[in-house]
Amino acid sequence: MSTTTIRLPDELKARIAAAAQRVGKTSHGFILDAIAEKTADAERQAEFDALADERYATLLDSGKTIPWDQMREYLLKRAKPAR
Repeated sequence: MSTTTIRLPDELKARIAAAAQRVGKTSHGFILDAIAEKTADAERQAEFDALADERYATLLDSGKTIPWDQMREYLLKRAKPAR
């Protein structure tokens, strides 16, 4: 495992320490979790963007679309809460 040094403003360091204590972690563990969470978010966003680009390219290649009135009806049905 490698070591990375980061410089934290005193206020942020205090906030991290307080938040870590509230959840029963060390500051180090809290920071690692935060970095892992932010990294996973960025990876999910990149996957989402790649899928959107792929689907848009397919749409451009095929020229196939759904008429707005059909799509609107579909979305309205999806938006209604299940009972």
